[in-house]
Amino acid sequence: MKINRIFDLITHYNGLCPDKTDALAGKDEGVWKKYSSEDFKNLTDYISAGLMALGIKKDDKIATITFNRPEWNLLDMGIQQIGAIHIPIYPTISDQDYEYILKHAEVKLVFVAGEEMYKRIKHIVPNVPSIIDIYTFKNLFGFKHLNELIEDGKKNYNSDALQKTKDSITSEDIATIIYTSGTTGVPKGVMLTHANIISNFIAVSYIPPYGPEHRAMSFLPLCHIYERMMNYMFLYKGLSIYYVSNMGVIAESLKEIHPHVFCTVPRLLEKVYDKIIMKGRALKGIKKVIFFWANNVGLNYEIGKEKRNPIYALKLKIARKLVFSKWKEALGKNLDIIVSGGAALQPRLNQIFWAVGLRIIEGYGLTETSPVIAVSDFGPNGVKFGTVGPVLKNTKVKIADDGEILVKGPGVMKGYYKDEQLTKEVIDEDGWLHTGDIGVIEPEGQLRITDRKKVIFKTSFGKYIAPQIIENKFKESPFIDQIMVVGENQRYAAALIVTDFNHLKSWCEVKGIPYTSNSEIIAMPRIRKRLQKEVNHYNTFLGDYERIVKFELLDHEWTVETGQLSATLKLRRTHLVNKYQSVIKKLYAKEQNNNK
Repeated sequence: MKINRIFDLITHYNGLCPDKTDALAGKDEGVWKKYSSEDFKNLTDYISAGLMALGIKKDDKIATITFNRPEWNLLDMGIQQIGAIHIPIYPTISDQDYEYILKHAEVKLVFVAGEEMYKRIKHIVPNVPSIIDIYTFKNLFGFKHLNELIEDGKKNYNSDALQKTKDSITSEDIATIIYTSGTTGVPKGVMLTHANIISNFIAVSYIPPYGPEHRAMSFLPLCHIYERMMNYMFLYKGLSIYYVSNMGVIAESLKEIHPHVFCTVPRLLEKVYDKIIMKGRALKGIKKVIFFWANNVGLNYEIGKEKRNPIYALKLKIARKLVFSKWKEALGKNLDIIVSGGAALQPRLNQIFWAVGLRIIEGYGLTETSPVIAVSDFGPNGVKFGTVGPVLKNTKVKIADDGEILVKGPGVMKGYYKDEQLTKEVIDEDGWLHTGDIGVIEPEGQLRITDRKKVIFKTSFGKYIAPQIIENKFKESPFIDQIMVVGENQRYAAALIVTDFNHLKSWCEVKGIPYTSNSEIIAMPRIRKRLQKEVNHYNTFLGDYERIVKFELLDHEWTVETGQLSATLKLRRTHLVNKYQSVIKKLYAKEQNNNK
């Protein structure tokens, strides 16, 4: 059947696998709770009916704040079937962002994971007059919950009325608004239509050679368009999807689920590899020698090298038999494909995992493009380490004169919610979306990302960080004169800090600390401890992923004359990065050493 609206996937899925008992699954109190393909359809319909009974209408906004769970899909589809708009929100953002999003979107209902998440927003709700009720996904005393909505839906279910409502929804209607970090200090609401997202998951569906007999594991946040689109694609192919809500149990979940595929971010692969290497270092004698010999074989892997080089092919065969087979077994006996996105993946990780026999597909995209723009595949020239693969067949990419990647295609968003001006700044008159990323097209057709045009950068977890906003907040401290936030493709944000030496001298005088020189004073443990207190304080105003984890103090001011500041007193970031390269390396030295 043709998929015109995202919720058409339910009928499509039931046609592919009508008797499937584990369409969706998740752990509840340590026990796997499974939903059949029939449950998927029925419960979604009851949720739609329950929402209609509450008076929810087309274009009303419903927010979810939860970690991954199968019920998220039921609610997502139930919202879409009545033409309401799903607003998925990260569970770990700041209070300010919660309040802004709920107000800006004029959310009517909020569904939260449980009591803990409810407490995160309880004090915000009175400030958002549009909210009429809050539900939890768990049955908690004193709270309305999803099952209650489902029961109301059963009582009020009218198949004809629901079908009439579904028929009124078109592919160009907005399915979701996803809020992403904004450069102006407030999140941007990306409006994605049914057609946007459908075009994306169908465009990538040819890549995994899977069907109803296969399983996917899902642990990246479903509120991110990357994991969400991939979930839709898995449903389109008929896979069973098993949800893991806690990153800490991924290893044991792999052994329980034995998935064939999962999506991840580079940092997780880095951690997996680091743990493997740590175990290798604990070995003794010949076992240790063989382990690191095999590791070296893997780090020299290239696509097709075993076919071109018989000696390397023999080494790889031995390495897989003696060492890599154990690595693969630890990741689940069926695991075949790992999809990596959200940030740049180190080429060495691509090499080692492919050598092990795990095929990594690396992709690139934006929330604004639903999200995939380019992704590796298994066709000719489909994989080239260091690139994000070929551009999607239904998408056009061109490189602007300044190197910026421009995109046009059916996945490009409808625009930013309530912000036509910002939409016009990103999508030009000819329909090209300006990504803010710098890249090149390789001779074989793959896209390579080389830099970021804008100041905003991503951590290795795929989180956007807007450094100027953080810097301006930290400069409220009397101890801080200048600060530059760094952390591109690192696991955390760090900072270079120039203290306000005049204030520091005054503070030292009050505390009876002799002030010798700038360099000596900032090296004192007591001074560093005082600055750490400032950093801890201002971190509380930020989302978890934005917080400054490490910092280095510099012993001299930044000025226009010395080149660190522009004529308008803005940071000259490229200059600073080059000048303080060794200092920045020190901020991540332990991380890098652990990876050796």
